[in-house]
Amino acid sequence: MVIKVLGSGCKKCIKLEKRIKKVLINENMKAEVKKVTDMIEISAYNIMSTPAMVIDDLVVSSGKLLEEEEILDLINKELQKNH
Repeated sequence: MVIKVLGSGCKKCIKLEKRIKKVLINENMKAEVKKVTDMIEISAYNIMSTPAMVIDDLVVSSGKLLEEEEILDLINKELQKNH
């Protein structure tokens, strides 16, 4: 699983990345977390606002700083789809 945080590097983007990593550690889940700050690459995802969270190239959230519980729910939904 690859999780990307799309954003310019603003406070919310940084916080989202930290929360994602914390959830992964707390839940003992394995995933590669990448931060994408290149605006051309971000624009390819057709999002209107950042921060955005992408799981395996599917945008699951944009324009919102997710809480840890919401992050876990989104990760679990994607895991269920792939099984």
